[in-house]
Amino acid sequence: MDVLIPAPALSRWLGDERPGRGILLGWAAGLLIPGGPYLVFPIIANLFQKGAAPGPVISLLTAKTLVSPIRMLTYEAPLLGWPLTLARFIPGVLLPPVMGVIGQWLYGAFGGTR
Repeated sequence: MDVLIPAPALSRWLGDERPGRGILLGWAAGLLIPGGPYLVFPIIANLFQKGAAPGPVISLLTAKTLVSPIRMLTYEAPLLGWPLTLARFIPGVLLPPVMGVIGQWLYGAFGGTR
């Protein structure tokens, strides 16, 4: 990760200075990143250790775990139908930024420090 994302770029995009932009970037990354938990969680833990703010990390985790296009197309829609799939998918896409904002606040309220 250190080679792919240098520390100054990480703190500029996902740091505490501009949490709104970081939360939106975490949201987008969580929707686009492929792979399961064995791949994603170590990457996200590394980002957090290297200086990513809690809000973007929470937004990324929430987006990754709530929305999976592969799962939606291969399991949910064929087995449950499109109305139920879309009723779950739309809130799942919209919730991660809200979770990032709330999580950023709670992290500070619980005494988390960087």
